[in-house]
Amino acid sequence: MQSKQRERLHVAIIMDGNGRWALRRGLPRVAGHRAGVATVRRVVEGALDLGIVRLTLYAFSSDNWSRPGSEVQSIFWLLRAFLRLEAERLQRRGVRLNVIGRRDRLAKAVLREIDRAESMTAAGSCLHLCVAIDYSSRDAIARAAVGVNASLPNEISRSPDLFRPLLTQALGAEGGEVDLLIRTGGEKRLSDFLLWESAYAELLFTDRMWPEFDETDLAAALEEFNRRERRFGAVPTNTVESVTSTV
Repeated sequence: MQSKQRERLHVAIIMDGNGRWALRRGLPRVAGHRAGVATVRRVVEGALDLGIVRLTLYAFSSDNWSRPGSEVQSIFWLLRAFLRLEAERLQRRGVRLNVIGRRDRLAKAVLREIDRAESMTAAGSCLHLCVAIDYSSRDAIARAAVGVNASLPNEISRSPDLFRPLLTQALGAEGGEVDLLIRTGGEKRLSDFLLWESAYAELLFTDRMWPEFDETDLAAALEEFNRRERRFGAVPTNTVESVTSTV
């Protein structure tokens, strides 16, 4: 991987397939979520080894509140356990943890664990790990738009450079442009995840369920990413070379 890519590489993952993975094995859905936590540990370690500098994981969308109450309760119990047990290890490994998304609907016990983990890992410089909880990209964009209208004249409020910091404020943490967005579980949609930040992201969908995903899969995804030519609206490089050679 080129050093320039390493300096800024932001990978985002929609961690899908926990429930289906469990049901296919005759297990309750919560068993899939528990297995998914173990995958998070593996993928964070893999990201560190592969030189990824920012990793954003979609843990709980705002739409997930519609799931059965028992499942939601189990997810947040696992989240609290992860934050409580992993914060020290993340600190040792130089990982800075931030949670993005709404916090006004989270239980106080969850907020305490988030605050503790963020404080413990604030000095981390090897990897910025963002976990999206009660997250909706459209909601964040809408709240940022309200901020634009309230604070800026109409003639300059349409600039992305002026809009971006307000979106950052709405998220609760800096997101940054996504380079590679991976979705596990076989579905091929973004599900309201990092819509603004993924404007030019390379998309990769895999049938692997999240509990099956590991460091090898992450490395393979980066290899696929490095084979792609990112043009950001420009023409392909070989097209430019061909035109030049004929002039």
